[in-house]
Amino acid sequence: MSLVAEAPGFIQVFSNGTVKRFIPQTATPSAEWSNISCRYNSKDVIIHPSNPITARIFLPTDATASDSLSQLPLLVYFHGGGFCIGSTTWLGYHVFLGNLSATAKTIVFSVDYRLAPENKLPIAYEDCYSALEWLSSSSEPWLRQADLSSVFLSGDSAGGNIAHQVAIKAIADNILNIRIKGLVPIHPFFGSETRTELELADSSTDAVAMNDMFWKLSLPEGRDRDFYGCNFDKGETEWSLFPAVMVFVAGLDFLKERGVMYVEFLKRKGVKKVSLVEGEGESHVFHVWDPESEATYLLQNQITSFIQSL
Repeated sequence: MSLVAEAPGFIQVFSNGTVKRFIPQTATPSAEWSNISCRYNSKDVIIHPSNPITARIFLPTDATASDSLSQLPLLVYFHGGGFCIGSTTWLGYHVFLGNLSATAKTIVFSVDYRLAPENKLPIAYEDCYSALEWLSSSSEPWLRQADLSSVFLSGDSAGGNIAHQVAIKAIADNILNIRIKGLVPIHPFFGSETRTELELADSSTDAVAMNDMFWKLSLPEGRDRDFYGCNFDKGETEWSLFPAVMVFVAGLDFLKERGVMYVEFLKRKGVKKVSLVEGEGESHVFHVWDPESEATYLLQNQITSFIQSL
């Protein structure tokens, strides 16, 4: 048994198919209203027990403490990790999404989907779309204030990619009771067989090799980086029906080029409202590794403004 792929500190894949993941610090949900100093509460729910697909719900405490049943926007979040690692239970995600829920006065529904290489694409897309279907008919008490006519899809890195794919399928299927008002991809993970200028730079060699490894582990057998799930230019939908989009890129992230290209692509397709926001001097998914930084608070405020503008 030999090591065939590795992201040090996160995942090892061996020649016999064995996968070993190294889990960073995690957070448990706070299912009671006892912590009055906390700005949010959280709870885990099971979407599909046999797959399995789960989610963590974040509610602002001022909403849960109130007797009011006023409706709140619903932000559905998909974590990153190259489709191979990551979980909404990771401490960084828990803190970031909980604080986002409080800041934006929004219910956050963060999905844990099946991971590659055991479950190659498009399984992640299918799992995350099934979460949207579950939401459309759920009787979960923690979602009774969720306004299903004001749904936002978001995610970082691979999760930003997933948000794009789920939006395309939602347009095609027209899920009853669900209206997607906006997309918020954060440092989205896209690619293609053709390299960008930054990907060809000597300074990006290690990062490109790592991204190529994640694509190799997650793409269907026999498919290359022009697979529709990697190359957004290969996907089609009724672009006139595509929701408003705010794309976030990080100034120090070599995937920044892909984010800019994604924005330009959506504009060419005629998507009515598309904007780009750059976190200057920040690295890829900085908000997960430092969820209480000033840059992360700014990101949360920018997302809040986007939600409130629609």
